[in-house]
Amino acid sequence: MEFNITIFLDLLGTFAFAISGLRIASGKKIDWFGAYIIALVTAIGGGTTRDLLMDVRPFWMENSMYFITTGVAFVSAILFKDKLFRWGSTLFMFDAIGLGMFTVVGISKSLAMGLPMWVCIVMGTITGSLGGVFRDVLLNKVPLLLTRDIYALASLFGGLVYFLFYKLGFSSNITESMTAITVIIARLIAVKFHLQLPLLKPINENSNKN
Repeated sequence: MEFNITIFLDLLGTFAFAISGLRIASGKKIDWFGAYIIALVTAIGGGTTRDLLMDVRPFWMENSMYFITTGVAFVSAILFKDKLFRWGSTLFMFDAIGLGMFTVVGISKSLAMGLPMWVCIVMGTITGSLGGVFRDVLLNKVPLLLTRDIYALASLFGGLVYFLFYKLGFSSNITESMTAITVIIARLIAVKFHLQLPLLKPINENSNKN
C-alpha cells in the first residue's frame, strides 16, 4: 500500500496546532475541557472553513482520528507541561510545523476537487492560518494573522513552491514534502531575522481637508 503523505501531514499538523493552542491557552484560567476545545478549534478550524467553502462535509465528521490526535496532544501537554511549555522555541516550532502541514493539506485537497491552482493556494493559506485566528479570538488576543509577522505570507510562498513542483512533474510526495519544508523554513527565517511587513500608517484626516 502506497504511503499517503497527505494523511500523515494532516495528522501531524493536527497534533502540532493542538499543542500550540494549548500553549497559548495555558495560564488563561481555562479548565481542561475548555483547553481541549481551544486545541481542537486550533487544529480543525482552518480545514473546516476550507471544506465549507468547497461545499463538502467537514473532514473531521468522517474520521475520529482528529479528535483522538487532539486528545493525545492534550494528554502530552498535561503530562509534560512543566518541560514542554518552558521551551518557547520548541513551542514555536509546533506552530510553524502545523502551518506547513496544513498548507499542504489544503492545497492537495483543493487540487483533488479540480479547483484552479490559484484557488488551491488560497485554500492552503486558509487551512493553515484560520485555526489560529479562531484560537486567538476565543482567547481575546489580536490574531497573529493581523500582526506584522510573516505568517500567512509564508503559507502563500509555500503554495507557489507547490505550483512550481507540480508543473515540473514531481511526484506528489516530493511536492508536498518540499512545500511543507518551505513554509516552515520561511516562517523560521522571518522570526529569526525579524522580517516584518511595514505598518499601515494612520490616515491624517487634516490632509484631506481643503
